[in-house]
Amino acid sequence: MANPWAGEVEIVLDGTPRVARLTLGALAEMETALATGGLIDLAERFETGRFSARDVVAVLVAGLRGGGWQGTAAELMRAEVAGGPAGAARAAAELLALAFAPPGAG
Repeated sequence: MANPWAGEVEIVLDGTPRVARLTLGALAEMETALATGGLIDLAERFETGRFSARDVVAVLVAGLRGGGWQGTAAELMRAEVAGGPAGAARAAAELLALAFAPPGAG
């Protein structure tokens, strides 16, 4: 079970609940994968609803890896994410919000 106070979000892939969280290493990996702008730019895209499917995949892969998942972006794109594309986007937005929340605001 995910602990939002620890920055964790539950993501269900192919019927299996997984914990995702954006660790510093996961954030660095995500920034490299996107190769455009920085993390603040990414957070702003989510806040304004201007994010892309590529943004969602990058955030989810980084968060899942931060939670211990060993999969790839290609595997995530083939997986069934609970809630479909909207559920995936919500989970990505929640991960970003928790990663940039002040301590104790989770």
